[in-house]
Amino acid sequence: MSASSSPRQQLLLVDDEEDALLELAELLELEGFCCFTATTVKLALQQLTRHPDIALVITDLRMPEESGLSLIRRLREHTARQHLPVIVISGHADMADVSDLLRLQVLDLFRKPIYHQRLLDTLDNLFPQAAPASAVRIS
Repeated sequence: MSASSSPRQQLLLVDDEEDALLELAELLELEGFCCFTATTVKLALQQLTRHPDIALVITDLRMPEESGLSLIRRLREHTARQHLPVIVISGHADMADVSDLLRLQVLDLFRKPIYHQRLLDTLDNLFPQAAPASAVRIS
């Protein structure tokens, strides 16, 4: 990344599978996002305290200690973080999870393995990138 271009939004990625976490962080950093990672809900909450400018959380649903749902509930109860957008990634979300997620106003649910292009499209819609005049894409 050139010194002149400032990074895009800060994202928090939460997944207990470290390989998946690092792969996703690498992909999103190539798109210019600044990624923080956490492998547990507890670490995720610490990252949110440390980095108040985090603009979006992408979390796995099933984690050993505390679930992604638990993380989202905590965010929704926290006044300053109530409206923080959350995207959920899950290998096995069932209908009960989906109704909980809808009630907790989750932005989107992606099944694992993630279709990266769809995730990038979602993020581009959320955080439009100001394209430099020389890099205008002709579609």
